[in-house]
Amino acid sequence: MEPKSVYYAASIPHHCQTSGLTMFRPALFLLLILLPLLGAAQPMPSTELRTGLVLSGGGARGLAHIGVLKQIEKMDIQIHAIAGTSMGAVIGGLYAAGYSADELERIALEMDWPATLSDAPQREDVPFRRKQDDRDFLVKQRLSFKNGKLSFPLGLLQGQNLGLALESLLVHTNDIDDFDRLPIPFRAVATDIATGEAVVFDHGHLPQAIRASIALPGFFAPVSLDGRMLVDGVLSKNLPVDVAREMGVDRVIVVDIATPLKPASDMHSILDVMDQTTTLLTRHNTQEQLATLTEADMLLQPELGAIAFSSFAEAPQAIAAGEQSIAESPLLSAYAQPETAGRSGGNLARQRPQRQPIIHEIRVVNSGKVADAVVRSMVRQEAGEPLNTDHLAKDMGTIYGTDYFSQVNYEILHEGEQNTLLIRTHGRQTGTDFLRLGLNLVDDFEGGSQFTIGASFRVNGVNPLGAEWLTRLQLGEHQQFYSEFYQPLDYGSRYFVAPFVDAEARNVEVIMDNDPVADYRQQRYGAGINFGRQIANNGEVRFGLSRYDGESEIRVGDPEQPTLKFNEAFYTLQIDRDTLDNVNFPRSGDAARIIWRQSEPDLGADERYQQLEVRASRAFARGPHSLQLGGFLGRTNDDVDVAQSSFILGGMGEFSGFRENGLAGQNYNLARAIYYRRLNPSSMPLTIPMYLGGTLEYGRVYNRGHNGLDTGYIGAGSLLLGMDTFLGPLFLGIGANEEGESAIYMNLGQTF
Repeated sequence: MEPKSVYYAASIPHHCQTSGLTMFRPALFLLLILLPLLGAAQPMPSTELRTGLVLSGGGARGLAHIGVLKQIEKMDIQIHAIAGTSMGAVIGGLYAAGYSADELERIALEMDWPATLSDAPQREDVPFRRKQDDRDFLVKQRLSFKNGKLSFPLGLLQGQNLGLALESLLVHTNDIDDFDRLPIPFRAVATDIATGEAVVFDHGHLPQAIRASIALPGFFAPVSLDGRMLVDGVLSKNLPVDVAREMGVDRVIVVDIATPLKPASDMHSILDVMDQTTTLLTRHNTQEQLATLTEADMLLQPELGAIAFSSFAEAPQAIAAGEQSIAESPLLSAYAQPETAGRSGGNLARQRPQRQPIIHEIRVVNSGKVADAVVRSMVRQEAGEPLNTDHLAKDMGTIYGTDYFSQVNYEILHEGEQNTLLIRTHGRQTGTDFLRLGLNLVDDFEGGSQFTIGASFRVNGVNPLGAEWLTRLQLGEHQQFYSEFYQPLDYGSRYFVAPFVDAEARNVEVIMDNDPVADYRQQRYGAGINFGRQIANNGEVRFGLSRYDGESEIRVGDPEQPTLKFNEAFYTLQIDRDTLDNVNFPRSGDAARIIWRQSEPDLGADERYQQLEVRASRAFARGPHSLQLGGFLGRTNDDVDVAQSSFILGGMGEFSGFRENGLAGQNYNLARAIYYRRLNPSSMPLTIPMYLGGTLEYGRVYNRGHNGLDTGYIGAGSLLLGMDTFLGPLFLGIGANEEGESAIYMNLGQTF
């Protein structure tokens, strides 16, 4: 529309119509010429309709919003405001912050959803001492204690990794407190769990607002803010149409990705029940908002079929469904502006601010048990250097992996020309003392059953340096009581001292010419102290002194054989390395352990002898296929009784075909390859992974002198079905070797 010119009628006094008029005639003439031009230059009220975008919640189904945004950009539909709930707040918030639809699609397709929707940091980032907790038969889930009382969390997950992902993606918005100052004005909706009221975020810390909006009750812990406990906005306003209208828009594009109700016959898991519960909770408030739509508004309901709330593996299908829904809308031509198709599209944002500002100061706000300096020692960011978001994400995982905190996050504070990296930790609300229970079962289906039950109790944060007291108890075939006080000597936990007491009893089978001739019950009682140094998150070196009293009593065999009593005292050097991504079914990384010890009469031992054990393996993967290659050896020098100094072997992966722990030898060599293929890829952390595979082994077990055992070099192998259950890894397998031995195995607990 052409702008209208504004004209003014000039009324000139009578006395000015003489010579005065002549005097002012040039100025008057100029004024009469300029008035129309000045009128034309005045701003006119805009006739462009302001369009709001409303994005609903719906978990993985919400990825359809990305497809809608792709078409919005393609058709150059200008978006002036965005209101979103739950996943709609995630997609809408990122888009409002300047991400394009193509960038959002790439993020959705490349995101490691199982890792993001869990609290566990990448194992490579976890402190080495916590990695060692994986190498026992104890179940993954722990019971937390606070002030001596059992304590339960407010959600299955704390949202640690989700919060870090949002912080990383939105670090460039940290200096924006008013959401109207984002490239596109934005609102996120959460729910006050105490009152049921909708809480609309129009200011604050954007990642935190989105995190509150997506805090599905039961799954994610609530977000505490300003005295309120906030959960997912789907409970109060799943489709915030009214919120968008209050932002001053004339019309709205509403994307409703509600999940249809399932019949009872289609609900087979806890995830199905969660899907159905969320749908039931949101139906009423969604219908209220839909009832307010007018003929000028565009309603999109993508055909998502069976894509469920948790089906993040189906991201491409969800995005495609979103694209198709808007492409078929009869209102599309009324919203589109094809004459400006050469512009950047619906996202009004231009180039985003720099995501790697120079950090001038690093500050720690810590509510945990350990000193601020302990937290600061785990942050590699240096003052005066650009922000390294990759390192920072890993450092947050390391801090969280100490088990002192329920949540760890960061924020960039912009104060004039100064940028401050703020590390904020939240002390674990359920307490930092942990009880873990465990069960280990072995059965060869021929009467050779073994079991071990146990528990460990760990008291964390005994003092500001991060000391801890670990006590472990096992009952069954292998009995043990072990208690260690681990005291770091510096804030970085690099150097430590660890006194301990140890008592154990186990069976040792003596074999001659590959036939069992005796079975001893070996018992040891002792104490010692270790001095050591941590090597980043990947390893540890320990040097220790220990003293044991022991005896080996005949259990099966010649009753005339005397009970062997012995005294041992050791110098021990132990070097460990562990970079595996998963201790049970690794796909990358390596693990190694070297233990050298010398029994020394000068310390109180009956005799001097040395032992060395080396174990090393490396994991590789491609697609669903994984391979582990390993080499292992054990050596015993000098002539010492077999019942006192044997390595315990036998079972699946360690000379398959022999019974579990059915080989006891003073020396061994073993080379091994383990292959497995994952059978059920999934994008959710609650799914139990299943694997099919096998092992190939080649090695020898032998004793020195008159003790007789020497298997010679033999080949062995096994076929296995494995599951990574919440109780630990479960293996069902069958093994055989060149000695003609074969066995069927069922193992619950750490095997390889």
